[in-house]
Amino acid sequence: MTRRLQQLVTTGLLALLLVGCASPRHRAAQTIEALLPADVILLGEQHDADAHRGIQRGFVEILSDRAQLAALALEMADRGRSTAGLARDADAQQVRDALRWNDSGWPWSRYAPVIMAAVSRGIVVLGANLPGAAVRSSMSDTRYDQHLSGPALERQRDAIRIGHCDLLPQDRLMPMLRVQLARDASMAGAVTDALIPGKTVLLIAGGGHVLRDVGVPTHFPAVLRVRSVLAVAGTARDGASEQADWIWETAPLAPRDHCAELRRQFKR
Repeated sequence: MTRRLQQLVTTGLLALLLVGCASPRHRAAQTIEALLPADVILLGEQHDADAHRGIQRGFVEILSDRAQLAALALEMADRGRSTAGLARDADAQQVRDALRWNDSGWPWSRYAPVIMAAVSRGIVVLGANLPGAAVRSSMSDTRYDQHLSGPALERQRDAIRIGHCDLLPQDRLMPMLRVQLARDASMAGAVTDALIPGKTVLLIAGGGHVLRDVGVPTHFPAVLRVRSVLAVAGTARDGASEQADWIWETAPLAPRDHCAELRRQFKR
C-alpha cells in the first residue's frame, strides 16, 4: 500500500469513497490521485457489470486529461493488435478493424465508449490478451507450473475449478491453469512494451487477472510501480483488500445461475 493510500485509510476518506458518497467521476479522480505515481494501473472488472465501464471511462479521461496516460491495454483484444496510426477522429469501424474486435466474445457496444474515449484523445489502444492460436500450445507448456508459489498455485487451481462449477475433469485443471497464466504473461508483456517514462499504462481486464499474488502483477519486474484496482458488483469477498490496492464496490447484479448456463454449454 502506498503512503498516500495509507493516509486515505487513516483519514477515513477511503471508506467515504467506497460507500458511494461521491460521484463516480469524483471517486475516479480521488482514486487516481491516491494511486499515482504508477507505471501501471490494472483495472479489474466484472465482465457483466455495466457500471464498471463507467469507472474505466473515468480513468481513461482523467489520466489522459492529466497527460498521464501512456496507453490503454485491453484483455478484450489480442496482443499485437493496436490503434496506432489511427487519427483521433477515426470512426468505430476503423477502430474495430484495427483491433480485430471479436464481438461474439466481447460485445462492442459494451466497451465502445471506453475505447473511443481513448482514441479521441490520441491514446493508443492495445490488444493484450493471448492470441487464440497460442492457447492450445500453452496448455502443455510446463514452464508455467513453477511460476507461482505452491499456495498461490493451489488458490488459482481452486479458482478455476470453482469457476467451472466442478465440471472440468481433474486432468483438465492444470492445462486450464497454464492458459490462465499464459494470458496473464501476455497482458504483462503488452503493458511492458507500452511503458513510457513518467506516464502510466492502464490495463482493463477481468478481476481475477489483476490480483497481486496470482495474476498479471506476478509477471512484472519488481522495479515497476504497479497498482491494482478491483471493481466488484456487490460486496467484495473476504481477503480481497489484500489482493488489490483499491476496492471499488458497485451495485450488486441480479442473481444469475452461472453454473446452469455452463452445464448447458458442456452438454452441447
